[in-house]
Amino acid sequence: MNKFVLLLFLFSSFFIFAQTSQQRLEKTLDDDNTKFTNVGNIGLTITNFGTYGHGFSIWPEQPSCEYPLGSGIEHIFDGGLWIGAFLSDNEEGSNRLGPFVTTGAVDASSVSARGGGFEFTNKSGSFVRERSSLIDSKFFDPEAISHQDFVMQFVDTNRFLNNGELIVDHRPLGVSIRLETYAWNFPFADFFVILNYWIKNTSNKYLDSLHVGLWTDTVVRNTNITSPRTGSAFFNKGGNGYNDSLTIAYEFDATGDIGFTDSYIGLQFLGSDKVIDSVNFVNWQFRNTTDPNFFAPQTDVQRFRKMLGFYGGENRFGEDEAIKPETIKSPSNRSMLISAEIDDDLEPGDSVNVTFAIVAGKKSGTDLPSFDTKEQKSDFYLNAGWALRAYNGEDKNGNGILDPDEDLDGNGKITRYILPAPPTPPKVKAIPQNQSVVIYWDKRAEASIDPISAIKDFEGYRIYRTNPGYDLTEAQDINASLITIAEFDSVGNEIGFNTGFDFIEMEQPIKFSGDDTEYWYKFEIENQLNGWQYIYSVTAFDQGDPVNNLESLESGPLANLQKIIPGTPAEDEQDVEIGVYPNPYYGNAYWDGNSERLRKIYFYNLPSECEITIYTLSGDVVKRIYHDQQSNGSDLRWFETFSKDAKQQMSGGEHAWDLITESDQAIATGLYLFTVKNSKNGNIKRGKFLVIK
Repeated sequence: MNKFVLLLFLFSSFFIFAQTSQQRLEKTLDDDNTKFTNVGNIGLTITNFGTYGHGFSIWPEQPSCEYPLGSGIEHIFDGGLWIGAFLSDNEEGSNRLGPFVTTGAVDASSVSARGGGFEFTNKSGSFVRERSSLIDSKFFDPEAISHQDFVMQFVDTNRFLNNGELIVDHRPLGVSIRLETYAWNFPFADFFVILNYWIKNTSNKYLDSLHVGLWTDTVVRNTNITSPRTGSAFFNKGGNGYNDSLTIAYEFDATGDIGFTDSYIGLQFLGSDKVIDSVNFVNWQFRNTTDPNFFAPQTDVQRFRKMLGFYGGENRFGEDEAIKPETIKSPSNRSMLISAEIDDDLEPGDSVNVTFAIVAGKKSGTDLPSFDTKEQKSDFYLNAGWALRAYNGEDKNGNGILDPDEDLDGNGKITRYILPAPPTPPKVKAIPQNQSVVIYWDKRAEASIDPISAIKDFEGYRIYRTNPGYDLTEAQDINASLITIAEFDSVGNEIGFNTGFDFIEMEQPIKFSGDDTEYWYKFEIENQLNGWQYIYSVTAFDQGDPVNNLESLESGPLANLQKIIPGTPAEDEQDVEIGVYPNPYYGNAYWDGNSERLRKIYFYNLPSECEITIYTLSGDVVKRIYHDQQSNGSDLRWFETFSKDAKQQMSGGEHAWDLITESDQAIATGLYLFTVKNSKNGNIKRGKFLVIK
């Protein structure tokens, strides 16, 4: 059975995933697959039963592993934690049994088809809990490690799922796992998610030859170009590789959506609180049972040998081994396994902490997109270096020892997950106007204290904007699409332009209704195109830290981005002309998408509350639209497609229409009439527009 047939079966048999999140939770008891990282630039689904990704079972409503977030470029079908060991009565290995391997997921499984291979179950009543170190977040928690933590617990001790289904061929090791995942919005750390596992032996047996790993069915494809519903051809285009010095396995698109999937996805081992004997990498082809090297393991013995790093027989991967790196660069439907061998046995009641990262990165250089060259991997490897740096925390040199000059908090032990921090992102409010946008922000960034230098090192602000039409013509990598339109920084030093803040600072702060924030700064961007979608952001940057060899750091533009569509404000004056643009409307206009339902025109200078009625020349009603300042037509397919990662703000005096009639048909070429009736005073205004297809 290929993955396409499997997916058809899943969608016909497990219809619960088309229902709401709450309904899904009720149907699956305590299973929780509704959470995904969205604070940075990678959208990874995390579950409370040992897996990540969702096998495209709830795509496109929720990303499986999307990078950049909002781009439609997916990187993971599904994956999960693997734990392998022998069971013995004591440290000497008496009555040794096994090996046994508990798998979070295996080939051809997805989170909507629990059973054989899905051998972890959630700890009863334990959903995925979210917390955040961001003070503006509704999940703010002083115990949070990152900008977005997910915390959950699961076990391997059950032989049945919560719904009573037997977990086929499952021999529990007797472990309980606490998983915390960490994600940041820093521009130097928004491309990875750290998975931090605490594994506790809750049995009365010793876990001998303990191996802990991540198995992942990676697939790098642009779902805006090729749908996962395509079938097996969607999955067999990946090339693979492994970097031993960074202990990271990766996949790239070798021949699928070339030019639209210029990225890598990696599984990286970061470290453990116990001695690691080795870190091993293998991969295999989907449901392959005949290839002596790339067969998909079917038993615990076969799976454990894979965790040891064996392909087939005694074959291992590497330049001097039987399996050469070039062998796995060719396109195929493969999964990857990276595993760490723990040096000591895990005795009853003892725990081990093992940490991995899922890392994404764009290809660099000018080599062909289907290649996998050293230059292409340079940024990806830098990203992996930042993930390792985040894990090391105070341990700057990564030697596992707290050297005298590294104990920043003075607690006598290595504190991990300390990243150099830019200033706190300013709180931003953007107001769309007629052919302009006004941006306000507060001063809180100026009080930021760097966690490394322990000084206030705020320097200035940068204002960013995307070009109009970025969402239609580019891969929706927002970070790459933002351009600097203004910069203001402190005076009296040799950093930046020394502009000062007089041009943007107001004499007194202002507040907006329902918002207690004091906004001190104001910047207006003029000559903006009405009806076009822009993204605006304000970041804060610091002075850098030469003592610690750190360049100036900047807050992440994704932290406060504002999607804005400029336009006319609501007009209740009688002498204001109401119109339509573009007029005439030509089919396949530049701002349209690639289908009838991705077209739109705007009515402008509308009253704050009104009814728009469109007619044919013969007087037949084509469409009735009810408008107020909160309802601007933003429920159209165009906005759902191109604004799915953030709510856009409109001016209140315009309303979009997709040229679809009351009877759900696309209108034809012709001249159309319209009336606008003011709901407050009953006044009616008339107009006309031309459609040419």
